Amino acid sequence: MNTEELASEYVLGTLDAAQRAEVERRLATDRELRAAVDAWEARLLPLAERVTPVPTPATLWPRIQRSLDSAGARPVPIWWNRLGVWRGLAGAGLAATLVLGALLFNVRAPVPGPAYVVVLIAPQDKAPGWVVQASDSREVQLIPLSETAVPPDRALQFWTKADSWQGPVSLGLVEPGQSVHVPLDKLPPLENNQLFELTLEPKSGSTTGRPTGPIQFIGRAVKVI
Repeated sequence: MNTEELASEYVLGTLDAAQRAEVERRLATDRELRAAVDAWEARLLPLAERVTPVPTPATLWPRIQRSLDSAGARPVPIWWNRLGVWRGLAGAGLAATLVLGALLFNVRAPVPGPAYVVVLIAPQDKAPGWVVQASDSREVQLIPLSETAVPPDRALQFWTKADSWQGPVSLGLVEPGQSVHVPLDKLPPLENNQLFELTLEPKSGSTTGRPTGPIQFIGRAVKVI
């Protein structure tokens, strides 16, 4: 795992306890790793800042703490402790999603199968634009994080490729700004490090069965422990 991948998984909170301890030990002396962690925190921080804080019921956090203690929670990702805004999200609809997402990362709860998450970033500025998530290996959900400008005569096409595949496979066209569920019933099960990307293609999609236009967003799957 290279420095960039290690930093991203550390910030997302998907490393196991031994890997996390090793990263924290290296952060004191490894400037490259420290810079990569800071960069990933900066990329994800705007996602929280988009939400207007609202008052949190006094009983909420003690209840969450009790549930974490009883479930045997893993250490909380480093950027959670730095963002006071997260604690003001409980009253909003998006707050429920964010809190649930945090619990999925940090509580060892049984799930039907492997769970994966992918943050798709723009290659040019590393800004996060979409999230791919899957609670099992047979379907993924693509969720927009920001507006994506697409020319009228072009379309976004969704692709995936595991390391062992000969080439990428199209998962269909995507409407900018809209979430979509994509079944994977004709593909092998999802794998850790599986590539996902959105490319700019002709209005009706690629005519070759392979990406032909520029990559707009790209990322690799991380298995959530």
